[in-house]
Amino acid sequence: MKNEEFFAGPKVEVRLTRDGSATLYVPALNEQYHSRHGARQESEFVYLQAGLAPLLAVGAGQRGRPPVRLLEVGLGTGLNALLTLHHAQQAGAAVAYDALETLPLPAAVVAALAPEWEAQPGEAGRWFRALHAAPWGEAHPLAPEFCLTKLHQPLQEAALPTAHYDLIYFDAFAPEKQPELWEEAIFRQLYNAAAPGAALVSYCAQGQFRRNLRAAGWLTEKLPGPPGKREMTRARKQPAD
Repeated sequence: MKNEEFFAGPKVEVRLTRDGSATLYVPALNEQYHSRHGARQESEFVYLQAGLAPLLAVGAGQRGRPPVRLLEVGLGTGLNALLTLHHAQQAGAAVAYDALETLPLPAAVVAALAPEWEAQPGEAGRWFRALHAAPWGEAHPLAPEFCLTKLHQPLQEAALPTAHYDLIYFDAFAPEKQPELWEEAIFRQLYNAAAPGAALVSYCAQGQFRRNLRAAGWLTEKLPGPPGKREMTRARKQPAD
């Protein structure tokens, strides 16, 4: 689906979720970008607490160590990236953040989301503007020790580095909405791109998703889900011997 087709028809709506943070509703998919129970709450629970926090707790990305190498599948509104930037700065950690997105947000949608970020303290508004203005396909510093590379291409076509990423945020639309992104071949591609011992985290708890992960080599575990979801998934690549 092309960008203009995806956002055509009824206007994409900015909707407030129950924690007061905004998400997008897309009529073309009858789908929201985030949980209606709380966009920010879901992102922090699934990606920050279950994914990033364990790395920061052992000093990953700290001075004298390589940056945390992170891949996001589904940049979307930039929520996960911006929260990662905030938490990494608080921890004094460096992050190299690659994000895949096939459907960049139109300028009008970015403008509609901006007031929420502008109202937040500190650098949130500037970071939001810088993230969406950053060029595609180039490493771009959003802040000291945080380098963003936006990749405007399908995951299936991405030439990802081998054994590189410490953490993967898998935040694609639900399996019934984008089934091509939930196949075993996708998770094999991500397994090859993951460094030994790396983690993959996702809001999804579907049984077939976990079976496809395991078939691709990942070790999976069920974790309690964020509000509104009973479970989520974290998967790990075997550490090097």
